[in-house]
Amino acid sequence: MAEIREVKTVLQAKAVVEGAGVYLKRAFGYHEAPLFDPFLLFDDFRAGTPEDYLLGFPSHPHRGIETITYVLTGEVEHADSLGNQGTILAGDVQWMTAGSGIVHAEMPKGNDEGLLEGFQLWANLPAQQKMMTPRYQEVQSIEIPEVVREGGIRIKVLCGEVDGVIGPVQDIVIDPRYLDISMPSHARLQLTTRPGDTVFAYLFGGQACCCQKHQTLADDGMVVLFGDGEAVEITTQGVSARFLLVSGRSLDEPVAWQGPIVMNSQDELDLAFKEYREGTFLK
Repeated sequence: MAEIREVKTVLQAKAVVEGAGVYLKRAFGYHEAPLFDPFLLFDDFRAGTPEDYLLGFPSHPHRGIETITYVLTGEVEHADSLGNQGTILAGDVQWMTAGSGIVHAEMPKGNDEGLLEGFQLWANLPAQQKMMTPRYQEVQSIEIPEVVREGGIRIKVLCGEVDGVIGPVQDIVIDPRYLDISMPSHARLQLTTRPGDTVFAYLFGGQACCCQKHQTLADDGMVVLFGDGEAVEITTQGVSARFLLVSGRSLDEPVAWQGPIVMNSQDELDLAFKEYREGTFLK
């Protein structure tokens, strides 16, 4: 029998304002990041009013991290200092490795009804890869495979592997798994996990029990961090549930973090901002 991970902590996403005035909910960030290593931040930018998001995220720098944007409804236009530009549409995922440095803008747009739904996750890069060449992996919704399990459980595999099905996002340093899981009511899911990995779930629909032993229930807008083990077990009762399940190899390295730049020391952080001010940030 696989050792089932117990719940380590449950957090409720909190309202914050970022960018030029984007209202969103943050499940975890700067203060909670040590618990979620190698993940730094997770934002839920679901909104039903254009005024909450149209000002977007004008040009800003990143270094030392990867940003993962997954759009469910609406779209996000992006452009950067490397000349890349495009639009992340509903169902698409963009995995951006900032590496040595990138300056980009992200401008969200809702659908015809003004609805915008999506998430952004920040993942740390290890010291040896902090200054790697920036790159993008942009995956359209049609490229994302889906695993259907008994009982109507559906698992979209954005990154990593489930039941032999491998997601389209490849060659990521922290060897992550990123899944979008839908469960009907009265269902049970058990997924193996690599021991030692950090594993969390973010619920964005319905309700799920994430620990049978302690009957830990999670609702929409809650992030559940699991302890160590060989598998997670999640069940639903009278309602369905939809959630992201994310895991990755922890780095266990010092973190120096200010705004959109994450390095390993204060000296590296100071240098990054000095280069940004002096126009030598891009390599």
